[in-house]
Amino acid sequence: MPQNDADSREHAAPAPAFRCGTPVHRSRKNLKATRSHRQPRRAPLLALAVLLLLPALSFAQLPTPTYGWNLGNTLEPPAGEGAWGPAASQKLINAVADAGFNTIRLPVAWDSHANQSTYQIDPAWMARVKQVVDWCYAKNLTVIVNCHWDGGWLENHVTATVDPTIDAKMRTYWTQIATAFASYDQHLLFAAANEPGCETAAQWATLRSYYNTFVSAVRAAGGNNATRWLVVQGPNTNIDLSDQLVTSLPDDSTPGRLVFEIHHYPYQWTIMGKDESWGKMFYFWGQGYHSPTMLDRNSTWGEEAYTDEQFGKMAAKFVSKGVPVIIGEWGAMKRTGYPDLTGTELNRHLASRTYFSKTITDKANALGLKPIWWDAGGLGSNTMWLFDRSTAAMIDPDNVNALTGGPALPPPGAAPQAPSGLAASVASTSQVNLTWVDNAANEDGFELDRATNSTFTTGLVTTALAANTTSQSATGLAAATTYYFRVRASSSVGASAYSSTASATTSSTPPPTPPPSSSGGGGGGGGGGAPSAWFLGAIALATLLRRTRAPHA
Repeated sequence: MPQNDADSREHAAPAPAFRCGTPVHRSRKNLKATRSHRQPRRAPLLALAVLLLLPALSFAQLPTPTYGWNLGNTLEPPAGEGAWGPAASQKLINAVADAGFNTIRLPVAWDSHANQSTYQIDPAWMARVKQVVDWCYAKNLTVIVNCHWDGGWLENHVTATVDPTIDAKMRTYWTQIATAFASYDQHLLFAAANEPGCETAAQWATLRSYYNTFVSAVRAAGGNNATRWLVVQGPNTNIDLSDQLVTSLPDDSTPGRLVFEIHHYPYQWTIMGKDESWGKMFYFWGQGYHSPTMLDRNSTWGEEAYTDEQFGKMAAKFVSKGVPVIIGEWGAMKRTGYPDLTGTELNRHLASRTYFSKTITDKANALGLKPIWWDAGGLGSNTMWLFDRSTAAMIDPDNVNALTGGPALPPPGAAPQAPSGLAASVASTSQVNLTWVDNAANEDGFELDRATNSTFTTGLVTTALAANTTSQSATGLAAATTYYFRVRASSSVGASAYSSTASATTSSTPPPTPPPSSSGGGGGGGGGGAPSAWFLGAIALATLLRRTRAPHA
């Protein structure tokens, strides 16, 4: 998290030209193979295989969409695990994965667990970090291991010149870490730092030099480190400073395997803990969630338009050039226990917080930015925790739901949000199957309308459905007839708007089944028709393998 107010304020600045994104080159061996006069027919098949694989390889380092969570204040205290809260447990990791998160960032202290003469990391500590990573792997989670604040040995000492001691620590620590995890696949990423203090071009040049050391140390460690995705942090992990100062990424012998990290904390809404002479804490975020009575607690900046502008800078500068971006930390405090925030307005605050969570998650993923919520544990007011660190119980289910693809809570007294994505598919002469997306968190049920004209004035039939329903079959329909459908959510407050209309025409009465053919025989099974894509693919693969293995004249 930001260590002071300045770290979290993001100021607009002009963006310089950015040099990044090296094209992926084939190896010399493959180039020779495709040019060989002995293999003129293999190149098209190989090219087709590469084209088919590209979508799967693209940005394979993080899931799409990414629903990320930080194990904060656990492995990074300089005094050791347990100093700032309960130790990590497999039960907790399992609960996070089961809740719908697919990515975990592990903030880790390394310098505090190393001999300060030899810079050798305590083997017991390395084994403990590996244990936590293994728990994440067991739940098929993507994992980011970083070197967190750790007393500020790096982050508080970025100056205009390179410090040989810091550089030596970067090399020695990351050589050991990368060696220990050399066999781990691409579900494990390494991140060089957390929030490096950097505000000038000279400091960025120094920080970039430390990153060069980090990258080269990992690449030289062997195993899967040659192609592992590596994360480097922007100046102060601040979006505007990153946009202004970062004109090139660190050097890397492996093209296209660097990720850029920023953090996102619009201060007065997210982490401001008390009112100041220059401004107050914001209790409400989002244009539809402003209070009609507590006007001085409504956010006046940092909302939807600001989010679009900030994330758009990173998408244009990095993502559009093939460099993934992670929002390594973000979140908003849950403000409870405030004497002026009770009743309906407290409910409004809690609802607006889920709206913030959903909005950031959706906007980030839509632009190719990967959001990872900051959870540092802790009880009481002004916390961002989602799980009880001792019992692994989920303690903020509404927010977890919004962070993992579910809907936000509506403002108090609001009707439910309208469903979307209504689709109709014909199942038979008398049945149409319907599906839609439930965007509401407060519906009592749904009303599904069916009619034989698009204005729903002819043959109208309305079916009441239970809350959380997202599919239904319309049966007993007439053959060869066009039907129109719409759906809306309902509650005691009122009904939502209708979804868009979907239509489908039932099949005509099927022709009688022809008698079986008496013409002879032949082998089994399959019937006529075109061969399947799977079958053709299998033939193509077999042909490619046969040609690859065949001896050459």
